[in-house]
Amino acid sequence: MSGQGRRPRAPLSKRIFDVAVVLAFSPLWSVALLATAVLVRVKLGAPVLFRQVRPGLGGRPFTLMKFRTMTDKRSADGELLPDGERLTAFGRFLRSTSLDELPELGSVLVGDMSLVGPRPLLMEYLERYDATQARRHETLPGITGWAQINGRNTLSWPDVFRHDVWYVDNRSLWLDVKILWRTVAKVFAREGVSAEGHATREKFRGER
Repeated sequence: MSGQGRRPRAPLSKRIFDVAVVLAFSPLWSVALLATAVLVRVKLGAPVLFRQVRPGLGGRPFTLMKFRTMTDKRSADGELLPDGERLTAFGRFLRSTSLDELPELGSVLVGDMSLVGPRPLLMEYLERYDATQARRHETLPGITGWAQINGRNTLSWPDVFRHDVWYVDNRSLWLDVKILWRTVAKVFAREGVSAEGHATREKFRGER
């Protein structure tokens, strides 16, 4: 999966669907985005956004942006404290309501992400995937996905990849609509936000 060369593209129908939905709901999400940005600045300070390079379609790198949910607290030797110690109550609220994901709508508009698809994980995971797990990059990464409505961060890594590949093999606009609808219900219920004992989930270390 090379990050070089011309940017891979999603099917036109999916691209049109994504942009149409984002623009149709822009009066709602733009207000929520602005209000959340102000609250993050007040409660957590600058920078407001968390930026990190993640693999997209075909494994091509792109910059993912989210609202920050953690402080920059460090130990006496200057090392960042573990995520669980830096995650604030406000940050937990942002994650449980998925408000921290709002900036990713910009990535949808420019074509780096889709509304629905496998969640973009870490670049370091690319070399740890087997051939089946790597198939999750055959489609654009999404803000939500099949794994997110079937357990989210409480799923084991094998189950995450199983759901991701199932989506790749069964993707359709109708399935995207179904996933978006069920995502709304999951967000209101605040289900599956974190695995037990972790701020989100443990790292993937290459289990087969």
